Amino acid sequence: MTEQTKPVALNCPNCGGAVMSDRSSCEFCRSRLKTVGCPGCLGLMFLGAKFCSNCGRKASAAVVIDEKAEGDCPRCRRPLQLLEIDAVRIRECGRCGGFWSATETFEELCSSSEQQASVLGFVGSDAHPNAHPATISYVPCPDCGELMNRSNFARSSGVIIDICKQHGVWFDADELPKIIAFINKGGLSRQREKEKIAIEDERRKLRDDQRRMAMIERRAGLTNFENEPEKRSGVGRVISFLFDV
Repeated sequence: MTEQTKPVALNCPNCGGAVMSDRSSCEFCRSRLKTVGCPGCLGLMFLGAKFCSNCGRKASAAVVIDEKAEGDCPRCRRPLQLLEIDAVRIRECGRCGGFWSATETFEELCSSSEQQASVLGFVGSDAHPNAHPATISYVPCPDCGELMNRSNFARSSGVIIDICKQHGVWFDADELPKIIAFINKGGLSRQREKEKIAIEDERRKLRDDQRRMAMIERRAGLTNFENEPEKRSGVGRVISFLFDV
């Protein structure tokens, strides 16, 4: 067990009693407890605490908006609950710890370090006790019920997530923290830069091919290729910066 995961004494957010961080309930007031990571220092704290006892930073404010939000967990088939973590609205399965995010919400999360810190502070980085084992299977979208595509996030993260192109993204427990860590280490920025270079290389090759064809056709007297609009057939692929779909 590492230093970061060793149980430490924390104060119960309900009664203030000293409770070890690995406990699921307070031995004094019997309230349920959940350990999360501080958005600032990633130190341990109980969900519901207003401030981190380690660095003093204000904790992420997580509120249950709807205990039975629309849609069921694609793994457990149980109703998802709608949470608001600071400014981020996301649906969670209370049993397996999976999360469902609308496409727009996830795009904002990928570009906002503040939102990433808030979500990571709530989710934490420890393995979820009821997480489903990693298996290759296709699961239904909580919104439309259609089977989702499986995709390697950013093509290089190694985190395989489930995507409904129309509605959003499903993260099994522990996947969202891994993606946030990948983004924070610059993985998404590096992949975007690779995509830009690949696009420029393909455009350059296309221009070279067009010039060669124009020269051949002029020599053959077939057409005045210089006066024709640029042809782009064969290069109609759309580059996705986030998903390999």
